Amino acid sequence: MSERRVVITGMGVFSPVGNDIPTFWESLKEGRSGIRRYEAFDSDIYECKIAGEVEGFSPAQYFKNPKSAKRTDRFTQFAVAASKMALDDAGVDLDKIDRNRFGVMMGSGIGGLKSMEDECRRLFERGPTRVSPFTIAMMISNMASGIVSMEFDLRGPNMCIVTACATANNSLGEAWRIIKFGDADAFLAGGCEATITPLGISGFAAMKALSLRNDEPTEACRPFDRDRDGFIMGEGAGIMVIEELEHAKRRGARIYCELAGYGCSADAYHMTAPLPDGEGAARAMQVAMNHAKVNPEDIDYINAHATSTPIGDVCETKAIKLALGAQAYKTPVSSTKSMTGHLLGAAGGVELAASVMVIRDGVIPPTTNLENPDPECDLDYVPGTAREAKVRVAMSNSFGFGGHNATLIAKEFSE
Repeated sequence: MSERRVVITGMGVFSPVGNDIPTFWESLKEGRSGIRRYEAFDSDIYECKIAGEVEGFSPAQYFKNPKSAKRTDRFTQFAVAASKMALDDAGVDLDKIDRNRFGVMMGSGIGGLKSMEDECRRLFERGPTRVSPFTIAMMISNMASGIVSMEFDLRGPNMCIVTACATANNSLGEAWRIIKFGDADAFLAGGCEATITPLGISGFAAMKALSLRNDEPTEACRPFDRDRDGFIMGEGAGIMVIEELEHAKRRGARIYCELAGYGCSADAYHMTAPLPDGEGAARAMQVAMNHAKVNPEDIDYINAHATSTPIGDVCETKAIKLALGAQAYKTPVSSTKSMTGHLLGAAGGVELAASVMVIRDGVIPPTTNLENPDPECDLDYVPGTAREAKVRVAMSNSFGFGGHNATLIAKEFSE
C-alpha cells in the first residue's frame, strides 16, 4: 500500500489584519499591524489597554440559521466562519463527498471565556435561575468542532484538542495523522480563539505576560527585540481543508501545497516557562523534519512562535539552533505575531496560512518592530520589510503553556 500524502486545498482566516486570505496576506507582506486600543470593553482600569481585535465581523451570515449564532460564543462563531471560508476556497461540493470520511479537528486554548464571564455576572447579580441554559454549551472548548460538524453535516472523526498556544498545530497535525492512517479522507482543522475579555486581559497581565506599551500599540509586539516586554492578545481563527492527495485530485481540487511533516513533544518542565535550552521545542522540529523527509538545509523559512516575551524568544532561538545546527544561521525566520498579536489557540492556524502563502508567492513576511536585536537572538529574523525568496519547504512552530510543542512542515507540491 502506497503512502497516503496530505495536501492543503482550502484556507479560512479571520484575524486582526484581515478577514479573508488576500487581505490577511497583503497586510503581512506590507508589515501592517492590527494592534490598537481594544473596544470590546472599557480599558480605563486595565493595565494593558491594547490588543489585536477582529473588526467588522458579523457572525450570523455564516450560519445556516442566523439565530444559531446567538447561541454560540465568539470563538465558535470564528470557527464556523473560517470553516465556511475554507470550504469555499477549496471548492468542496458537500453533496458530492463522503461526509462520513470528512472530519473536523479544531480546538481553542481557552474556549468561551466571554460566555463564562457574562453568565458569572448574571449569577452573582441576578441569581442562579437567571443563568442561560446555553451557558455550558457556549463555554466548553469542544463546541467549535461540534458546531462546525453540525453546520456542514460532516460525520467523520471529530475532536477538540486543547494544548494552549499549540492547539491549532496539534489539531492540524493529528488530523494529518488520521488521514495518513486511512480513517478519513479530509478534514477541516485548525484553531479559534476569542479571549479579549476583562478576565483574559487581567489574567495574562497579572502574570506579567502582556506588553504595556499602551501608547505605541503598533510597535508594542517586538519579537527578538532587546526592548520587548511581553505579548499582545489577538483573536480570530485559522482553519484549513486538508485532504488525502488522491481524494483531492479526484475532485479536481486546486492544491496549495503538501502538509508533509508534524512533530510534537513535551518540555515536562514548568507551567508557563519553556525549557531554557530549547531542547523540547527542538525535538518537535526534528520529528517534523523526519516525517517530512527533509534535512535542516532543506528548510527555506521558519514562521516562529516568537510571541515577544523576554524568555520565550531566546528559548526558541536556542531550539532552532539545536534542531538545525549550523543551518540555523542561514535560514530566514520571522514572527507574524509582530503584526497580528498572539491568537493563542488559533495562532498556529493563521501562521500556517501565512507559511503556505510564502511558498506560493515567494515572499517572506517581516518581523516588524525589530529595531534593536537582542544579542541572544542572533538569527536572520527578516526585520522590518518583506523579502523575496524561493521557499519550497516552510516550518511553522507553536508552543503552549504546559510545555506543549508542535511543529508543522509544508512543502511545495510536486507529483
